[in-house]
Amino acid sequence: MPRYKITIEYDGTGLVGWQRQENGPSVQQHIEEAIFAFAGEEVRIQGAGRTDAGVHALAQVASFDLVKEFEARTVTNAINYHLSPERISILETEMVSEEFNARFSATGRSYIYRIINRPSRLALDAGYAWHVKRELDEGKMQEAANLLIGKHDFSSFRAAACQAKSPVKTLSKLDVVRDGDMIEFYVSAPSFLHNQVRAMVGTLSLAGTGQWMVSDVEAALNAKDRQKAGPNAPPYGLYLSQVTY
Repeated sequence: MPRYKITIEYDGTGLVGWQRQENGPSVQQHIEEAIFAFAGEEVRIQGAGRTDAGVHALAQVASFDLVKEFEARTVTNAINYHLSPERISILETEMVSEEFNARFSATGRSYIYRIINRPSRLALDAGYAWHVKRELDEGKMQEAANLLIGKHDFSSFRAAACQAKSPVKTLSKLDVVRDGDMIEFYVSAPSFLHNQVRAMVGTLSLAGTGQWMVSDVEAALNAKDRQKAGPNAPPYGLYLSQVTY
């Protein structure tokens, strides 16, 4: 039975997230329905990461099996045809071995979080970046971010609904980069807790505005208590940017 690996770009606006749910349309549902429309097979695709409602992806990865065998390019074109007019696009399809699993074969995941830091309201980036009017000090945010890099108990940055077996994760990268009004956080780890990136960005923003000292971020980490850290940054500024294998 052929197994396919697809790389996906999507706009999470108006969707309940990656995973199928009863309360609204999801990325997974739209893709599975598109596969059925062209192949006539009901499949359940396995995604590399379960992005939340409103979160976007530049390169999500998923895998699935079909009874029939199609050329990779045919799969890409056919799914994209049936996905229209949804803002979901298959960028690439590859044939992979039966041992490959988009989630469990992944060795790393990377995210980008985007902030527009200016007083004026957003026209073009509304829904695609967090608008922070108060001036942010990216140097202070990077100083605080450095304290989060490495292996830690990230309970303070973990959603109550998180299903991970352990709160201990290894953060390999957390870079804060400003380009004019745009501030981007580049975050990488083998895996993440539910809401971890958004909780970290929300906490670091407090150091950026001067409401918190850098030491307060370290204290929040050490507290291992979600109530001791900052709020979640909004979902629409977050992008799953890369999955490595």
